[in-house]
Amino acid sequence: MVVDDTVANLKLLEEILGKEGYAVRTFPLGRLALAAAAQELPDLILLDIQMPEMDGFAVCERFKANPVTASIPIVFISGQQDTADKVRAFTLGGVDYVTKPFHFGEVLVRVRTHLELRRQKLALQASYERLQEVEQLRDSLAHMVVHDMRSPLFAVMMSLELVQMNVAQPTPKVTKYLDMAVGNVNKLTEMVNQLLDISRLEAGRMPMNKARGDLVTTAQAVVEACQTLAADRRIELVAPEPVLANYDKDLVGRILTNLVGNALKFTPVEEEVRITVSRVGSSARFAVTDQGPGIPAEYREKIFEKYTQLEGEKRKYGTGLGLTFCKLAVAAHEGEIGVESIPEQSNTFWFSLPIKD
Repeated sequence: MVVDDTVANLKLLEEILGKEGYAVRTFPLGRLALAAAAQELPDLILLDIQMPEMDGFAVCERFKANPVTASIPIVFISGQQDTADKVRAFTLGGVDYVTKPFHFGEVLVRVRTHLELRRQKLALQASYERLQEVEQLRDSLAHMVVHDMRSPLFAVMMSLELVQMNVAQPTPKVTKYLDMAVGNVNKLTEMVNQLLDISRLEAGRMPMNKARGDLVTTAQAVVEACQTLAADRRIELVAPEPVLANYDKDLVGRILTNLVGNALKFTPVEEEVRITVSRVGSSARFAVTDQGPGIPAEYREKIFEKYTQLEGEKRKYGTGLGLTFCKLAVAAHEGEIGVESIPEQSNTFWFSLPIKD
């Protein structure tokens, strides 16, 4: 599309571009160009600045204000070489600026370049949309499969419990294998529940039961529950004072349980896992510090991504589900989560929740 109030310029540009195989539409007024673009979107607009009724800047603003035409590249053409005009042209969303009189070769190169960029951008957008569709299909399939796994897992657990109850005098070997089977079924059930919860959180369908409460009390309950898993490791809770907030006690408890469970896995025997709960400004901050090897900087964002499992020489980073659940559950509270590490010494997983007094 070429918009210029000088008929000679319209004919010249139409001839030049037409010879290169481009379909060209010309308009002497901005309002005519705007009406035509609404009927058939152009791939590129060459737009004069000085025109009657509506100058090129006003026309550009109208194009950019319309979501349908906002992404169309606009190349300004003008006899003015004033720097202020060029700055304004780019500020309004123009991609290029050509001065009159035209140099044919320059015009063709610029048109060719911006059309190619436009083609690449549209191709990239189409690829992104296809990728989103595939990812949505994958998640839907995973959700259906996982949902259907709950019943057979429950049946397996019931069968194992019946076997345990009805074996009169099991040998140590049988007891060991039964306990191992029960433990693995419990792990699978936990993974299934995490996947379903992640799916609900992503879709914004996770039930939230927020109530006023003391976050320190929730942390104390988590410490008591995790103490049996600590073995020869210590769990210390540092909470100088109560921290009151509106939050979902179950979700926050599960976030902390996930983080403490991970910390215990990587803390050496006789060492300590420290949980700190404090108020920082208008936020409540939880920090869980382990004594394991530090997490490399390049992994600190990735470990919160779904289905991601990163491994280093001394440590496996994440299960691909637990930390993803934590991130989404914190986001559901409008909070933030992250990790800080000291190489070969410790890691501190933290999250903050807003406090609304």
